[in-house]
Amino acid sequence: MKTFSLTIGTPDGLLFSGEVERVMCRSITGDLAILADHCNFCTALGMGGAYIRLEDGTQRDAACIGGMITMMDGKAHLLATTWEWEEDIDVERAKAAKERAEQRLADSSLSEKEAAIAQAKLNRALVRLSVKNQL
Repeated sequence: MKTFSLTIGTPDGLLFSGEVERVMCRSITGDLAILADHCNFCTALGMGGAYIRLEDGTQRDAACIGGMITMMDGKAHLLATTWEWEEDIDVERAKAAKERAEQRLADSSLSEKEAAIAQAKLNRALVRLSVKNQL
């Protein structure tokens, strides 16, 4: 299959640079797959599971929490707020975060802002756990 250049970075630095057959992630409007020869494109990323398929056909899964992806002149650049490779996700930590967020959301005295923050934390934990197949 034809490949294209992809770089993945976060505010902490470069996480990946190389040739891939495909990148799949969640945009703010739904799941998005980019292949070689994709038209020039730019969109904001949402929160969800993601993966890249390398030139040798292997797949690397990740949790992506927000950011932006562009495809310009045959090169893709993904800048994520948070990008965690599957092997770097701490399942116990994600489970604990999920429990804390659920307990927080059960508090009926939360303000709208506090509830939104707790829901975002729950969603992040759920994404991490889904990437690790722990849901």
